[in-house]
Amino acid sequence: MSELTVEPVESIETGDLPAGVDAPEYVLYGGKGGVGKTTCAAATALASARGGTSTLVVSTDPAHSLSDTLETDIPAEPTRIREDSPLFAVEIDPEAAAVEGPFAPDADGSTDVDFDGGAGLGGLGELLGGDGGHPLGGAMPGADEAAAMQLLIEYLDDPRFERVVVDTAPTGHTLRLLELPEVMDSMVGRLLSFRERLSGMAGSLGGLFGDDDSVEDGTASLKELSSKIERLRSALEDPTRTDFRVVMIPEEMSVTESERLVDRLEGFGIPVGTVVVNRVSEDLTAAAGLDEEWFVAPDTENCEFCRRRWEVQRNALSRAQDLFRGREVKRVPLFAEAVRGEAMLGVVASCLD
Repeated sequence: MSELTVEPVESIETGDLPAGVDAPEYVLYGGKGGVGKTTCAAATALASARGGTSTLVVSTDPAHSLSDTLETDIPAEPTRIREDSPLFAVEIDPEAAAVEGPFAPDADGSTDVDFDGGAGLGGLGELLGGDGGHPLGGAMPGADEAAAMQLLIEYLDDPRFERVVVDTAPTGHTLRLLELPEVMDSMVGRLLSFRERLSGMAGSLGGLFGDDDSVEDGTASLKELSSKIERLRSALEDPTRTDFRVVMIPEEMSVTESERLVDRLEGFGIPVGTVVVNRVSEDLTAAAGLDEEWFVAPDTENCEFCRRRWEVQRNALSRAQDLFRGREVKRVPLFAEAVRGEAMLGVVASCLD
């Protein structure tokens, strides 16, 4: 961890907080639930915006905590949340997006797949010859992840933001989300093929399958979505544009799970440039020059419990260093207080820089 000078929280002035981050345009924090992804994402986004970079921080975790961490209400649409810096935030509610968005079921139970808000596919069940989006009616299976991916594509593609920081859902949800570009691309390809055949049939059968303009509009929407999916995939696979940062805690099980996540991400072609080890029982007063009256460091000399925990962590850290060799391994200390608000997040941002 690099040297940093931090004053007690009570005396930190706004100008003393970190400004700017050394990161590409897309930064995604992933890992198991409860390891501190939201804290890292919020800290990175705050520092990025303070450097003058228009930054959007996005939470795709159904159990949102971004609002608590930033100590402000985060809406379901990208909204500027700081007057003194270009910081925007949004919390994606996958279930609400599935109910209200392009994969939402109609009143009759069919699923209206209108990917771009314009002329779309009509009811998917109707398109496939049935009465609903699937046999049981309601939203399509996986519609919540698909809707979240659709919104994420829009935000990553939004010219208003120079950098997008994503606080992802816990590992299982994130992996399903990352599988969706390929799944959706395949689905879009099949639907495009169906649309083109439908268009030819419509011309020869006198509009039995709908008018030509409707079919052509739906095909154009699908082609645009396919293009967006391809741009998202290209961005995620480009290490000059994306850094997927795996967050873990210094425990053996967390190291093992993080290793699996890195392997899965590499299987998707997504580079992992940084591993963040959070809640490390280090004495930050010596390493970072913190005021001892504010920062309560674990007493590994006189406290038997602290000493044993530190030994467990040291073994995990050693294993992590070996496993993730070639990647940047950042350490964030264990704090006695909850990490929320600009001052505390500024300390975290300094550790991540």
